Amino acid sequence: MNANRHEIPSEDIALLEAVGNLADEIEVEVYAVGGYVRDLILEKPTRDIDFVVIGEGPSFARQAKQRLGGHGLVVYDRFGTSSFLVDRQKLEFVSARKESYQSDSRKPDVEAGDLETDLSRRDFTVNAMAMNLGRLRFGEITDPYRGRSDLTRRLIRTPLEPEQTFSDDPLRIMRAARFAGQLEFKVEADTLTAMEEKRERLAIVSQERITDEFMKILSHQKPSVGLRILQRTRVLEIIFPELAAQVGVDQRDAYHHKDVFEHTMKVLDNLAMMSDRPLLRFSALVHDIGKPRVKRFLEGTGWTFHGHELVGVRMLNRICQRMKLSKEYLSYSKKLTQLHMRPIQLIGEEVTDSAIRRLLFQAGDEIEDLMMLCRADITSGNPRRVARHLQNFDAVAARMREVEEKDRMRAFQSPVRGDEIMELCGLKPGPLVGRLKKMIEEAILDGLIPNDHDEARAYLLDVKDEVLSRDREDAHG
Repeated sequence: MNANRHEIPSEDIALLEAVGNLADEIEVEVYAVGGYVRDLILEKPTRDIDFVVIGEGPSFARQAKQRLGGHGLVVYDRFGTSSFLVDRQKLEFVSARKESYQSDSRKPDVEAGDLETDLSRRDFTVNAMAMNLGRLRFGEITDPYRGRSDLTRRLIRTPLEPEQTFSDDPLRIMRAARFAGQLEFKVEADTLTAMEEKRERLAIVSQERITDEFMKILSHQKPSVGLRILQRTRVLEIIFPELAAQVGVDQRDAYHHKDVFEHTMKVLDNLAMMSDRPLLRFSALVHDIGKPRVKRFLEGTGWTFHGHELVGVRMLNRICQRMKLSKEYLSYSKKLTQLHMRPIQLIGEEVTDSAIRRLLFQAGDEIEDLMMLCRADITSGNPRRVARHLQNFDAVAARMREVEEKDRMRAFQSPVRGDEIMELCGLKPGPLVGRLKKMIEEAILDGLIPNDHDEARAYLLDVKDEVLSRDREDAHG
């Protein structure tokens, strides 16, 4: 089985031939492997290239770097791996190896191996193919585990028994869901069963690696594919129990009946069609995370979830800490979770400019992201209802633009700052300065005064004596 030259990107042929010619000169075998070969067959663009060397990978990489004019060489002699860049293209070389694992670690004991042994240790058959780069066999593909057939069948399957593959390296459980989502393939039945049976082995994997794979699943064109696989195999119960708790939590109205998990998957897929930003996608995933904890049934109304956004905000502290997500993820997702019900509450002519101002103030620079999430949150199967909701959100967005242009509420703060408040009121730094600043902000948000320095200063001078007098009374009370 061969990859014809016309199938190989023209910009890669010279590079691959140079690597192959070097291998011929020093009499070693070198193959392009893994994702590069997979994507070549799928006719998908790929940039970085992995190579397996039947011999000393680091030694060959050093010579290849010289031949190709590469830079940034990184060598891990213990694992027989090396990498460098040619322009901005990353080339990674690894010695062919076989591995054995201890039960309490996913770090293997490594020794030299042949090509087939090396391919057998790879995660899935579609990543266990190699392309020869030697002059006489250039483009010849070695496929001992029928990876090309699985590409045709759109199937994720392990080269060896899946129980062994997942026991050796449990992170491959996450990778199965990730590749299924990335390629939009199905996971083979025995592989699915082994994912569930071995899910507890994920305990030996660092949280950082689990989170990295999880965020890659969120990055796909249709993130729900990988997440549903994690839910079906009960892996989600291990890595994200709060999300798994949404399964079976019904939410009903006159137009649809879907549980909270299915609703969340639809919201996430809707948003994925609008944005590829990880922060926004994660926020879509967790916006209803509090619903299972507040679910109540009211006669004549049905299931309600009052206050779920506030409960969700509190839950995110622990979720983001456990997943080792950054403070940016925490603050951003908390803001969108807390506010995601607000725009729909602003629908109608009776809504005041003050209510619009407050939302603009609270959302700040994330107001467009919030509105995007709200639009994605429309998951009804009734097209007329969807169209009506979208029109309503368009009307709210128009009102926001009007208020924003008039009152400049984006990233709003009191026009009179703390230093000036202390000077005008004869105060030292302390809580009272903050209270006066807050009063000015509230007056602007309520429409009592415009968002203007002179007006805000005049308002402060008007109220300060009463506030200071009340503060002195409280102090002596």
